[in-house]
This record gives sequence, structure tokens and C-alpha cells, in this order.
Amino acid sequence: MTGVRVLVGTRKGAFVLTSDGKREKWDIAGPHFAGWEIYHLKGSPADPGRLYASQSTGWFGQQIQRSDDGGQTWQSAGNEFSYDGIPGTHQWYDGTPHPWEFARVWHLEPSLRDPDTVYAGVEDAALFRSTDGGQSWQELSGLRNHDTGPSWQPGAGGMCLHTILLDPVNEGRMFAAISAAGAFRSEDAGETWRPVTKGLRSEFMPDPEAEVGHCVHRIAMHPSRPDVLFMQKHWDVMRSDNGGESWHEISGDLPTDFGFPISVHAHEPETVYVVPITSDELHFPPDGRLRVYRSRTGGDEWEPLSEGLPQQNCYVNVLRDAMDVDSVDECGIYVGTTGGQVYASADAGDTWSAVVRDLPSVLSVEVQTLP
Repeated sequence: MTGVRVLVGTRKGAFVLTSDGKREKWDIAGPHFAGWEIYHLKGSPADPGRLYASQSTGWFGQQIQRSDDGGQTWQSAGNEFSYDGIPGTHQWYDGTPHPWEFARVWHLEPSLRDPDTVYAGVEDAALFRSTDGGQSWQELSGLRNHDTGPSWQPGAGGMCLHTILLDPVNEGRMFAAISAAGAFRSEDAGETWRPVTKGLRSEFMPDPEAEVGHCVHRIAMHPSRPDVLFMQKHWDVMRSDNGGESWHEISGDLPTDFGFPISVHAHEPETVYVVPITSDELHFPPDGRLRVYRSRTGGDEWEPLSEGLPQQNCYVNVLRDAMDVDSVDECGIYVGTTGGQVYASADAGDTWSAVVRDLPSVLSVEVQTLP
């Protein structure tokens, strides 16, 4: 029977939740790396046993961990993020007289085809790639050194490269999103980049329609339609039907168009999920009611999904990497909160239950559907 593995990164360690295809009973393993911030935890599409984890603290620095057995055991993946190979530093020697420093790895994106190739998005915004399972890293410096780079500014959470999307059809095409610089696309596997922000509008900017400076929170795509992109922005839910060449708003009848995550149903490319929160100042659900919103029409028309979710006195947030879907026949969807709960729905969002409560604050939720 098909199985599901849910990888949860938190402020104080990583947890691995597993179930069979019914998704009624769950085994919970962890915490792995107890006491460490695990900003992101993700599995390889090419090898279900291969997992990567971003392990970070302000005291010991940044490390990348790797598992080859689905999270049962872990090993440091080399962590040569600095010229002299000192594990845990936040320094990268890029040929200049002084090392460039970054705060942490926000996002890990394994290759769709090769378990040893993995990309890392960091803060301050830059993109790295490893082709040896994390043992060594090379910066794809065309992004950080883009002509617009000097005008990039941090969002409230820092200037983080938080989204990496790999086109499953065109191996050279990839997308990156940076808060608060915008969305970028590469056609040559990350060597060169250009902004793809036409149609975005941000009232807080001196020029609301400028090419860069938009605070993009998250981008999602369905693998069967890599030219169709969905975006949760700092205010506005957006859609592109041409690979980011232009965007249009699909916020429609949402109670608020501010939020962080956005996901697409595994089998229905026009079914999209968001989690609205009150505002950019009030990071909790409207009226203290946690509701996931679903559009079955690719946007504009949204329905609240609340059965089994707390509907009073709920003041948690759902961060940009803390929602994902499985690809079981009846698609499941998973949401982690800053209050330490992981909620799951085995019926595409119609009903929900808490898989686990009282974890540390959840930073990321990624799902693997197992054979």
C-alpha cells in the first residue's frame, strides 16, 4: 500500500511522521537535531530514502544534514560552505578579498532526477548547488550578481531566497523567489537570471510596478503545467499562465489576500490552496479562526475549509514552507503552525485532524508519497 512521509522542520528539531495510504494512524519520530533550528527538510524525488535538512543556530552556524534511509539515521553532508572547509560557518569565499557572509539556508530543493544534486537558497539572497550529495557547494553567482542586486531590500523576515522551482519538462528552466526582491527565472540551469514580475504591484514601493522590490512570499506550480504559476505575495494572490512573463490577481473573494504559503492539488492543476492571515502586522487568522481556502477554478472563487480546524481563539500563523500535498489517489494536504500543530486532511481539505500537537513552532512541512 502507498505510504506517506511528512517531514517537519521546527525551531527546535526535525520530526518525521509516517503513515500508510489511509493516513489514519501516524508514527512520529524525533526530534532529530533537538534544540537546533531546522529551517527546511526535504526529500529527493529521485530516491525516496534521500533527505536533506538545513540545520542552523546563531551560535554554531549553518550545517547541512543528509539521510540515506528516510530519516532513520543522519550524517553531516560535508558543509563546505566556506573556502577553508570549516563546518558551520556562515562564510563563502567568492573571489573577493573578504568572505561574503550569509545568515542561514532557508530552502533546499533536490533535483528531480539526481539524488546527489541539490540546490540551496540562503539569506542574504543567493543560490548554491551541490552535485555530490551536499559534500561541496558552488554558488550560482549569476543571481546574486544580477544588475538589479544592489537595489534588493530585505523583507520583515530577512532577504531570503525561499522558493526554488525546477521545471520538470525543461531541465534548464528554474524559478527563484526572494523576499523582498521578487521572482526570477533562469533558462540555463541557474547561470543567468532575469526578473519575471510584470503585473505585480506593491503599493509600499516608490514605484509600485518596478521590476524588482516586490515581496513575494511563495510560488507553486503543478508538474503537468510548468508554465502555470501561482503566487502568494505580500498582499495579493497572483497567477501566471506564461511562465512568469505576466501575472494577474486571483485573490477574488478571499477574506484577506495576505498570507504566506500556497500549494496546488496533486491531481487537479486548477485546485489551489492558501491560508489567509489578518494582515502584514497581525500574523494570525481572521477572527481567530484557522481556515484553509481552496479554489477549484484556479483562483478568484475560494471556499473556506474549516471542519476539524480550531474555529475560536486561534492565533497561530502558517509560514511559507509549512503547507504541502501528497499524491495519494485522494490527495492529502498538510499544514503546520507556529503553535506546533500539524493538521492533515486525507480528502483534499474537506475534513481535518491534528496529526501531532505541541511541537516547537513549525517552520516547514514537506511530504513524500512512498511506493
